[in-house]
Amino acid sequence: MSNYQMAYTDLLIREIKATPGEYLPALLNMIRLFRESITLKPAENSFQQGWQEAMEGETMPVDELWVGIDAE
Repeated sequence: MSNYQMAYTDLLIREIKATPGEYLPALLNMIRLFRESITLKPAENSFQQGWQEAMEGETMPVDELWVGIDAE
């Protein structure tokens, strides 16, 4: 592990140790959710989710997809 990673690991450990015990389950849940949100899902999972949404009618008309996005 690099010095950069060790420094952040140490800071995270200090914060965890400073967190009252009754809040540790919530903290663990937040960390897991964060990690899952930044981790790229395998293409197969993304396709399956998209297919399921399409089959359930969770779609948008193409002309609405870019509404509100400033793309040139």
